[in-house]
Parts: sequence; structure tokens; C-alpha cells
Amino acid sequence: MEIKRKHKTLLIGLFLVMISFVISTQKGWAESGSFTYEVIHPENQLTKAGYFDLRMTPGQKQTVQIKLTNPSPDSPVTVDIKRNMVKTNSNGVLEYGPTTIKKDPSAKIDFNEVVTVPESITLAGGEVKNLDVAVQMPEASFDGVLAGGIQLQVKESEEDIKARADKSGVSTRYAYLVAMVLSESDAPIQPEVTFNRIYPGLSNYRNAVFVNFSNAEMTFLSDMTVDFNVTKKGSDIILYETKKTDMKMAPTSMIDFPVLLNGELMEVGTYTGHVVVTSGDQTWSWTEDFDITKEDADKFNKQDVSIVQESGINWSVILLITGVILGVLLLVFVFLYFYRRKMKRRKKKGKKKK
Repeated sequence: MEIKRKHKTLLIGLFLVMISFVISTQKGWAESGSFTYEVIHPENQLTKAGYFDLRMTPGQKQTVQIKLTNPSPDSPVTVDIKRNMVKTNSNGVLEYGPTTIKKDPSAKIDFNEVVTVPESITLAGGEVKNLDVAVQMPEASFDGVLAGGIQLQVKESEEDIKARADKSGVSTRYAYLVAMVLSESDAPIQPEVTFNRIYPGLSNYRNAVFVNFSNAEMTFLSDMTVDFNVTKKGSDIILYETKKTDMKMAPTSMIDFPVLLNGELMEVGTYTGHVVVTSGDQTWSWTEDFDITKEDADKFNKQDVSIVQESGINWSVILLITGVILGVLLLVFVFLYFYRRKMKRRKKKGKKKK
């Protein structure tokens, strides 16, 4: 077996059948303990990369390993472990970690059902352990790739996270991500991008219109460009438009790609979305109508942080302010009234003495 040593975070980008990776580094938190890992390549590893790229067969069972080391001689560390099917976020970036992005209906094989890992593993001070990653391939054969990630993260209590945030002002937790790509053949896969729908919503708490489409085949899309604009139905005047290049899509995944309304109010009506997607020498295009209802407009306009919300008259506040003003005026009046009486009495007493 060949051991590929990697002590830094893998943030992976995969491209079609010929796959390459982008590596970025993040260190674990010393306050809560840290660890290093090594990907142990089995004999059916296809490449020498720092991730699992395995050639499998239908129904095959295999356990591969990741070597975990606790370099601290005194402090134990617990590592939380998760496996995740790779998905595509709205920026066209591949997500190998936990995410709220839904699984696409085109994904007939679920990575999380093929690959299993323990929930956690504890390392004593200075201890070295191998993490077992079990793979159970489906009985039916497939062409293309099944991909996902193994996330390794130091376990921290809520108290630890709060203490670190109070100390450093940072509450972000970092994790190691190890990609796993499973294939059974080198058969070329013809990409298929399918349109799902266009709908209004919020992108980072700002009004937007989304186009949802899927990469319906078990192959990565790379160098993808999306050109998306919105018009009123029956009009050629573009209201909102965006174009993004250098995007990627995971196999059998969907993307919700937004065009922002740039701080404008969402207005009720029927609109038309015009979408062009390109990857390599292939192009897909759709023109679809969609509606923005009054319910949609009211809901999203209230939540858009870039729109100055018009507030109604707060009568309780006005009454409170009015009451305070009247109270102050009354106190001033009473003070002046008694002050003048007092001054008049002093004058009278002065005249009598003379």
C-alpha cells in the first residue's frame, strides 16, 4: 500500500472525467486539540492524488483507511466524522461538506448509502488510529462517477466554541475534507443539463429570481457559464440580468442560480426568464414564464435588507412622547407659578419694613 501524506485541508474541485484538485490550507484549533491525517491508498487507487479515486466493480465491498494522528502528547482529541454526497451551490462551487442543498431527483445512487463511517473517533495523547471507511457498491453496474467527501472535524462543546469566540472573536469551525470518487469504467458520459423551474426568492436576504436546473448525468461539468436575464412577459426590455463563468456542477446535482433585483422592490406580475448554459462545446437554453404573486412580493420585500422599509405610524410612541412633553410643560408651569408667588411675597415684606 502507498501512503499519501496530507496534513492540510483539502478543498476539492473536480473536472469531468479527467479530475484535478485545488488545495487550500486551514489549521485546527489548538485550544480544543488538533490532529493530522494521511490518506492510505489501496491497490485499486487510480491516481496518486491526496484523495480516494477508486476503480470498483458492481457489488464490491471494500474498507479503505485514513490514518489519524494526535500530535499532542498530553491532550486527547475527539474527531467528528461525516460523509456527504457532493452537491453544487448557487455560485457553481462543489460542496463536499454538510449542506442544506437538496439531493437532485436524478441521483439514483446515493453516496451516503454506499459509503459508511463511524460518527466519531477519539485519540489519546500521541495516539495514532486508522479510520475505517466502508464502501458497499450497488449490485447494478453504472457508467460515470459517484463522488462525495469525508469530513473530519475536531469535536467541540458549545462551551468551548463560546469560549473561543469570546477570546478571539472567531466562532468559525474548520474541517478537513477528503474527497472520494468511485467509478467502474472509463466509458465516456455525455452531459445532460435539464431545466426544472424559475421562481422568486431571496439570495443572502436580497430579492432575487432563481433558475433551477440539473446536471442529470454521473459526470462533472466544468468551465460552465450561465447567462440569465428576466423580462416582463411579452417585452424585450431586460429588467434584470447576470452572467457567471468558470462554474462547476457535481454529478446528478441541481443548482439554484440567482439574478439579483439590485435593491428594487419585487413587483407582482408575469415574467419571462431567458437562460443559456454552456459547458465545453455544449449549450442548453430555455425560455420560461413565471409568476410573482402578491404573497411572494409582500413576503420577500419585507425580508430584503437592501430595501428601506416604510413603517406605519406608531401611535403608542407618539402618545408617550406627547405625554412626556405635557408633563414637562406642567412642571415648568407649576415651578414658575410658585416662584412668582414667592417673589411677590418677598416684595410685600420689603415694603412693610420700610
